[in-house]
Amino acid sequence: MPARPIDFGSIAGVSVGHAESEDGTSGVTVARFDAPAPMVVDVRGGASATYDTASLALDATFGRRWAIFFAGGSLYGLDAARGVRTRILETGGGHRAFRNPNVVVPISGAALFDLPMRRAPIPDYLPLGYEAARRAVPGPVAIGRVGAGAGATVGKYLGRERAMAGGVGAAASRDPVFGSLGVLVVVNAVGAVRDPESGKWIAGARTADGRVTPPSTQEGSRERTTGTTLGLVVTDLVVDRPALARVATMVHTGLASAISPFHSTTDGDVIFAATTERRRRRSREARPGETADRLGVRAAGLAVSALLAAVRTSRREP
Repeated sequence: MPARPIDFGSIAGVSVGHAESEDGTSGVTVARFDAPAPMVVDVRGGASATYDTASLALDATFGRRWAIFFAGGSLYGLDAARGVRTRILETGGGHRAFRNPNVVVPISGAALFDLPMRRAPIPDYLPLGYEAARRAVPGPVAIGRVGAGAGATVGKYLGRERAMAGGVGAAASRDPVFGSLGVLVVVNAVGAVRDPESGKWIAGARTADGRVTPPSTQEGSRERTTGTTLGLVVTDLVVDRPALARVATMVHTGLASAISPFHSTTDGDVIFAATTERRRRRSREARPGETADRLGVRAAGLAVSALLAAVRTSRREP
């Protein structure tokens, strides 16, 4: 029986919330876990802005997180971390470390570049992080120009003034053997987005009549363009962290089939992969790595679906 589509918010053990700045030009998206989730990170872009990702390496000691946050604002957006942590502490999250009576709340995150082209006030991302974490509840996940995707754009290779709207996207499915799996993305890419099935460009730099100009046929802009695609993969299946690392790698490959150019020197592309450990496999693997490969192939497809949903929803919004 094939996997059937579900909402990302239907995955047990994880909830998502968004918050936007007053002017709606930036924001924060938070994915909270009911318990600290085993996690890895795979950074491929040449200009990433990340928070506490080094300790998610496979040889690190503490590879679990209570939440992941995505933020606009470039390095300013990383201030959202304290707001997220504060809210988790208020609701009883966190754990003691090294027999110390104080509670710690390990979280990680990443930010994208959506700073305005003129001098303007920068939002305070600490309260935005708090509010996004407060709003994180199980159930349907809002997509489009919300949260970290509020100010996201796609197709900046001919300058930001010719780019189209990016945003947040999500896709998930449930398999009777390999459990629930979902991908949450925020797309703010320098490159254009193409539907791998139809081959059509659906978002990118626009011509005067609004059509998408493929990046391969145009000279690049002299403007220094910056962009990022951020993603979180969540499975409820019990798997080890090396398997999660393989899944994250395959998600990058899936996104590369739909974004061009991708992983450039000015992109901050980052994928996190986590498990809520709610489900155990009922049978042994037919071969070593079978579970990681099956999850990875499925996650790569879901990542593309989430990406396309993000730009299509944002394009329809006012």
